[in-house]
Amino acid sequence: MGEWERDTVRREGRGGRGARGKGRGRRRAGAGETDTRGRILEVTLNLMRAKGYEATTVDDLCAAAGVTKGAFFHHFHSKEHLAREAANCFAEFAAGIFSSAPYTKLKDPLERFLGYIDFRREILQGPIEGFTCLLGTFVQETYHLHPALRALCHEHIWGHASTLVEDIRAAKEKYAPASEFDPEGLALHTQAVLQGAFILAKAQGSREPAVESLQHLRRYVELLFGVSATTSKEPSYVTGQDSGSGAS
Repeated sequence: MGEWERDTVRREGRGGRGARGKGRGRRRAGAGETDTRGRILEVTLNLMRAKGYEATTVDDLCAAAGVTKGAFFHHFHSKEHLAREAANCFAEFAAGIFSSAPYTKLKDPLERFLGYIDFRREILQGPIEGFTCLLGTFVQETYHLHPALRALCHEHIWGHASTLVEDIRAAKEKYAPASEFDPEGLALHTQAVLQGAFILAKAQGSREPAVESLQHLRRYVELLFGVSATTSKEPSYVTGQDSGSGAS
């Protein structure tokens, strides 16, 4: 877990987005309660990405966080409640990373969209559970048994995809105005590729199939917008520096 993710957990422990609607009218939690809630959320992000929702027990979470079951149920009335809070925490963490990523500073909308794809490829580092998606893991396991959790994950996945729509629409107007594809559909397609790539990485025990999937996605987008192919490790999209290559 990175420092940004830990910071997000700390905010959630203090009653961030995941506590909305429940903290109103209640006294402010003390430092000890905040630390306990944050620790439980932190180990949840780690364990449930590694083991999944069903295989991770409350006993596992309590042992990893160093808390009693009484402390656990003081903050979360069920494992599903905790999973929903963890999903909110993960979504906030991801939003912070992508909203400040270097590619967002590029001037051209297609450069930014391609930069997003390159950035997604570049952050496929470390243990598989460290770069795969908690939301996708939840959906795959619980879509039928836990509809509230499924709906929340859908909201966050679509919410992330929607951040790409404006750039895709602007790039379509500039580079492919006669094309009939739907910008929202293409934004969702990127998430379908990513979630599938994560599954392949887990199946193979390696990041390589995920990296290759994102390289194919990049080539597809270049063809869709009718721009000449660029190198698969184009630095401008990752660093935020215009290099003069790529879309023009």
